[in-house]
Amino acid sequence: MAILINEKTRFLIQGITGKQGEQACQEMLAAGSPVVAGVTPGKGGMEVLGVPVYNSIIEAQKKQKIDCSVIFVPPKLAKGAIVEAIEAGVPLINVITENIPVHDMAYCFSLAREKKVLMIGATSAGIYSVGKAKCGPIGSGKARIAFTPGSIGVISRSGGMSCETSLVLSQAGLGQSTVVSIGSDILMGAAFTELVPLFEKDTETKGIVLFGEIGGTSEEDLAAYLIRRKEQGESFSKPIVAFISGRFASTLPGVSLGHAGAIIQEGKGTREAKVNALKRAGVIIAEMHHDIGRLIKEEIDR
Repeated sequence: MAILINEKTRFLIQGITGKQGEQACQEMLAAGSPVVAGVTPGKGGMEVLGVPVYNSIIEAQKKQKIDCSVIFVPPKLAKGAIVEAIEAGVPLINVITENIPVHDMAYCFSLAREKKVLMIGATSAGIYSVGKAKCGPIGSGKARIAFTPGSIGVISRSGGMSCETSLVLSQAGLGQSTVVSIGSDILMGAAFTELVPLFEKDTETKGIVLFGEIGGTSEEDLAAYLIRRKEQGESFSKPIVAFISGRFASTLPGVSLGHAGAIIQEGKGTREAKVNALKRAGVIIAEMHHDIGRLIKEEIDR
C-alpha cells in the first residue's frame, strides 16, 4: 500500500518550466508517477515532456484532479506558490525549495493546518513509494540503485541520508515501502509524529527506520507521543529503529553543525537528549548507521 503517494496519485509540479522542475518531471515520469500538469504563471499553453503547463492550479484543476503538488519555485516566490496550492485544496504539498524565509513558512504552515492540508518540507528531497511512484529529486540518477521495493518505512531529516539509509536496508535484504525526506529547516511540515502513525496503519509496512539529527525537537516529540500511548495502554504495534547523527558535535564546542534546523534549546535538541528520550519510548537506537538493517531485521524476525 505505502503511504502518502502511490501509482494512482496525480501530481502537479509548480515551477515545472525551470531547470530543476523539468528534471524532476522527467525522473518522476520515468518512475511511473502520473505527472498530469505543471504550473508556471505566464507560460500556460506550453508543454514540458508532454505535460501541459497552466498559469494557475485552478486552471489545471478544470482539466485534471490534483492529489499532490511538488514545489520547485524560487525561495522568494515560494510562499505564493504554497498558498495557491493550499487555497486550491490540494491535499498533499511537497516543498522541495530551500532557503524560504522563516516568516513565509510560518504563514504557510498556519494556513495548511487551518485548511487540513498535509505539507512535507521545506527542504525536502521528496517522497518515494518504491516501485509505485515518487515526487521530487529523491532517488535520482545513480542513487536509484539504493532503493528496492519492500516493507520498511523510512523517514529522514536528511535528503542525502534518505538514500544512504535505503541502501543500508537494501544491502540487508530489506526493501522500502515509502521513503519520506521531511527536510530539516527551522520550521518543518509533517515530521516523525505525524508520519509514524501512517506507517503503523499501512499493512505493507512491517517496520520503521528513522534518520534523525541534532537540533529541533521532532525526535523528542515522537518519543513523547509513543510514551503517551504506552501510558494509555496502547503499545505501538511495529518496531522502530532510529539513528541520530551528530555524536561528534559535542567534541567541537562553539562550532555550529547541521541544517538550518539544528538549533539546541534548553537541554533539548542534543543527540544525547534525543537518544535518551527515544530509548524511554521503546525505540531501538543504532549507534552506527550501518547497523540499522541488522537491528530492524532482528526485530521483525522476533
